Amino acid sequence: MGWNQAQAREQWVRPANAPHALALGQLPREAQHTLALIQQGGPFPYAKDGIVFGNYEKLLPQRHRGYYHEYTVQTPRSRNRGARRIICGGPRRTPDLCYYTHDHYASFQPIAQ
Repeated sequence: MGWNQAQAREQWVRPANAPHALALGQLPREAQHTLALIQQGGPFPYAKDGIVFGNYEKLLPQRHRGYYHEYTVQTPRSRNRGARRIICGGPRRTPDLCYYTHDHYASFQPIAQ
C-alpha cells in the first residue's frame, strides 16, 4: 500500500476532531531532517531510533505489534532526546504513514506526503 492510500485510509478511520495533516514545510527543520533519514534508512543519531513503538496511549490507529517505529526529532538545547518524535507505520524505509508529536506521545499529528 502506498503512502497516499494509507493516508486516505487513516483519514477515514480518524475521529472527526483529529488534527489535520501537517505539510512537510510545517514541520520543524529537525523533523524534516529526521524524515529524510528515515527514507534513507539512517544512520540515526540516537540508539533508540527505529525501535518498535507500542502505541500504549492508543492515540494512533490500532495495528499489530511491530507496525509502528519511533524516531527522535532533535530538540535544540535539550540535554537528552527531548519530547519530539516521529512515529511511522509500515515498512521502515517506505512507511505507509508517519505522525509527529512534540509532547512525548500526548498528541499526534499526521504528516502529509
